[in-house]
Amino acid sequence: MDKLSELVELVSGSPQSRITEAFDEKTPLFTYYSQTDLTDDLVGIISNNLDNKQVRTKDKVNTLCDGDVVFSLITGIATKVRKEHQGYLYTQNYVKLIPNHNIDSKFLVYLINENKTIKKQFMLGMQGSQVLKYTVKQLKELEIPKIPSIAKQKIIGQVYFNQLRLQALRYRVAENETKIRLSKLEEVSENE
Repeated sequence: MDKLSELVELVSGSPQSRITEAFDEKTPLFTYYSQTDLTDDLVGIISNNLDNKQVRTKDKVNTLCDGDVVFSLITGIATKVRKEHQGYLYTQNYVKLIPNHNIDSKFLVYLINENKTIKKQFMLGMQGSQVLKYTVKQLKELEIPKIPSIAKQKIIGQVYFNQLRLQALRYRVAENETKIRLSKLEEVSENE
């Protein structure tokens, strides 16, 4: 079995506490990548009214590009970054995974999020720890089960992302129907 570190290069995020904030308008402005951004990237929709933290800094910080695979050390969930989050700054709570040519990025996300063998390894790594946070070391050491051909990986990865998007859209429709019905009920009760 290969270890994850043999299939991907891992790049940790910028330590938030070490970023020196600048206050002049000419300094580049960065938007922090958030947990909501990660979820949005995974399901392919954008949440409304997001108020991401931002920082102006001259420091060299790690940013994300469209298509990057990013893993949250807080939730243990991976996603593929979409163009809406291009240039976002990612902190030490995230790790960028740069796959080699043998592994498709969407398949990599599917593998990390859904594979039972990997989930089991994560759970074993969490036992006995007070703070439920994943580590870069834990990620590097993950034993990856035998992976299919790149052609099969591309299909699996695409179907996985399509399914998550469909599920999110259905949820959003159900949520909107509920709002409509509740407002109609309110109208009816007020017209008595």
